Amino acid sequence: MTASSELRGDELIAKRHLPAAPGRVWAAFTSPASIAAFWGGSHATVPPESVTVDLRPGGGFALDTRAPDGATRRLRFVYVSVSAPHELVFDEPVTGLRTTIHVRPAGGGTDLTVHQRRLPPELRTARAADGLASILDALAAHLQHCAAT
Repeated sequence: MTASSELRGDELIAKRHLPAAPGRVWAAFTSPASIAAFWGGSHATVPPESVTVDLRPGGGFALDTRAPDGATRRLRFVYVSVSAPHELVFDEPVTGLRTTIHVRPAGGGTDLTVHQRRLPPELRTARAADGLASILDALAAHLQHCAAT
């Protein structure tokens, strides 16, 4: 199974069923090592030492993404709401992009929905939708790898 994504104006919604318990999915979104393992999806890598997490409303997380051509970009987010292990809401302060992550138990695993609102015009593209879906697919691979070790 792969992730699906849908672009609706200034909103992007991606969904994926994961064969992992909600607590494991939550931990992946809140652990620096796990964030580094999947956040770049198929389009970038994240150096583990670049990830910082301050998991509380008003806190935030930051990471560097490295594109295949070597270009590096620092991303910063501020947590709006932290409701473990079911919902995580954070904003990207420069653009105002808001991301809500819903983690719900389902079918012996987890249904994950990532809903982004207030997308800046440069992210209202099929490429951005595919990129978000690839991040959820990378998360699934990361969780599978962790379960096997």
